[in-house]
Amino acid sequence: MTEVRYVAIGDSFTEGVGDELPDGRVRGWADLVAEGWATALGEPIEYANLAIRGKLIEPIVTEQLEPALALGPTHLSFNGGGNDILRPRADVDRIVELFAHVVRRCDEEGVALILLSGADPTRQLPMGRVMKRRGDVLSRAVERHLADRPDIIRAYNWFDEELATPRFWSDDRLHMNTRGHHRVAARVLDALGVARPREWWDLSGAAPHDAPHGVAYYRAHVVPWVRRRLTGTSSGDGREPKFGGGWTTIEPATR
Repeated sequence: MTEVRYVAIGDSFTEGVGDELPDGRVRGWADLVAEGWATALGEPIEYANLAIRGKLIEPIVTEQLEPALALGPTHLSFNGGGNDILRPRADVDRIVELFAHVVRRCDEEGVALILLSGADPTRQLPMGRVMKRRGDVLSRAVERHLADRPDIIRAYNWFDEELATPRFWSDDRLHMNTRGHHRVAARVLDALGVARPREWWDLSGAAPHDAPHGVAYYRAHVVPWVRRRLTGTSSGDGREPKFGGGWTTIEPATR
């Protein structure tokens, strides 16, 4: 019997923001990976997700990594830096150091690392060109730093040009929608060598992209973001991880 214990750490990308279920809960690519993995194996796997929206990469590493490793996982997925590049003083060298620290700790604990880069939302964002340059620099720096580690499982999304188009993004233009999260989940399962539904790569039947524009967009999404920056608050303040209380057993899906 194959035993898989998979834990995910990160920010809103990994928490699943943008892929909201009818009951208001968020799902996202990591939940989908857990379900797809169990289904492909034909047996349950253990899953935990410690990601919290709004987190910069340093708090992800300092607050989530050790609790995740303490669970004794076989696999750990890590992504961070997306919120950092939204800020003008993003320190790429420091971000790469933190990626290296995650790699080192996973090596020490004998945990297989699944490393992701976030998807690129910048085509439809205000100041998108500036953020695009920062994201390009960060993604290439991380890729160069880890080029000699073929054992690390990679699921790089930043340079996926199709994923960067509006139909994969939610109304706020910053978080992927259901279609986007399925595409990332498909990439992760492919990287793991795990069979997955073919339709996940470009999900049909997903809700059409119909985001607000102009003043309505700024009022709904940009103004609250600016207010949080000015007040030093985060969308994740006071939130607990959705699967953070130990392992959750994920059963194979019935199709």
